[in-house]
Amino acid sequence: MYLPFDQIEFEARVWVYQADRALTAQEVGTITEVLKAALEGWEAHGQQLTASAKVFLNRFVVIAVDETEAMPSGCSIDKSTHWLREIGGQLGVDFFDRSVAYIDEHGHVQTIPITQAKAAVADERILPQTTVFDNLVATKAQWLSRWKIRAEDGWLKRFFMNQTT
Repeated sequence: MYLPFDQIEFEARVWVYQADRALTAQEVGTITEVLKAALEGWEAHGQQLTASAKVFLNRFVVIAVDETEAMPSGCSIDKSTHWLREIGGQLGVDFFDRSVAYIDEHGHVQTIPITQAKAAVADERILPQTTVFDNLVATKAQWLSRWKIRAEDGWLKRFFMNQTT
């Protein structure tokens, strides 16, 4: 059963999928409709899952499932990744991008390969107070409280600690 994202429980499990580029408004609409229809019939071992999905910042797809009534199984989780691969193939988008995503000084979401993170800190593209995204959050509550964090408060902090002034 599909629920709007603001109605899903705070304890709901979430998966964050990061697109490798900004999505257009039309693409966001397509993704929203496809996922809403898919989630209406999402099941695990014959039990209906209560779930939601929403696109944020034209870059991130968040899927949430309320585990209080039925737990997603490995097969049902695989099914959700299949949806994102299929949609991505149709739109020419990789939703499995593992780059570092951050908000630049103009308020736009940017990404850099993880291998370039140290250099981005060194050349001050990413500052200690730069907002970065922690796509490994596990619940909606975590997503609300620590999906967007200061770079110095996440795994990038080691690069700031190594800087000399």
